Amino acid sequence: MLGIRITLSPPTRKELARMLRHAEQSGDVRTATRLMALLAVADGYGYAQIASLLQVCAESIRLWVKAFVLYGAKGLRSKRAPGRRPKLTKAHKRALDAMIIAGPAAAGYPGACWRTPMIQHLIDERFGVLSAVHYISQLLKNRGFSYQKARFVSDHQDPTKRQAWLTQQWSDVLSVAKAKDAYVLFGDEASFPQWGTLTYTWAKRGQQPTVPTSGIRKGYKVFGLVEYFSGRFFYQGHAGRFTSES
Repeated sequence: MLGIRITLSPPTRKELARMLRHAEQSGDVRTATRLMALLAVADGYGYAQIASLLQVCAESIRLWVKAFVLYGAKGLRSKRAPGRRPKLTKAHKRALDAMIIAGPAAAGYPGACWRTPMIQHLIDERFGVLSAVHYISQLLKNRGFSYQKARFVSDHQDPTKRQAWLTQQWSDVLSVAKAKDAYVLFGDEASFPQWGTLTYTWAKRGQQPTVPTSGIRKGYKVFGLVEYFSGRFFYQGHAGRFTSES
């Protein structure tokens, strides 16, 4: 897995080594793990290799590096004292529900799909509770979430205008078509194969998540039409660009 590469100055490396010794002596395993990961990144090791050695996920390493870049060495310190792990309260769980529904971007993460290790990091950072990935999966299922595939949705559509068209104009279109025994055709174009791939993400059960897309397409073009009353399908390939004339 590719990630950010960093270069440490001698004073910074010395300070991180001092913090690592202190974390190991005090039993602060979480801070020690973060420091070892950061030093390994600075030494040129790959994220996947570090993740395997430290038994953490590569996504956590990327987030630790980001915290170091933004906040310096203090961004790697554990936010709670070592000891027995606290449990999530009911208030924590309700807050977690709201953050997952709002999406990763609202919580400060890149991308639009939740991964379980990201939620693990979110719970750790916001509530000071470090939970196993398998427990988080079960927790989310108990909270009404499921791991499902997202879908793209245009980020410039006007829901109000769409609803007005459906309620005011669509019935008129159907009436005219039936009176004239005409076709009602729905058309669209598609391009292959250069198109984004959606993955699965955590979301409320029964509420499919959406991912905004620009709609830019490249590759082989295909026109398609579906006739409303019969379901008949018309299509034609197109090697050139989509223009008003084509």
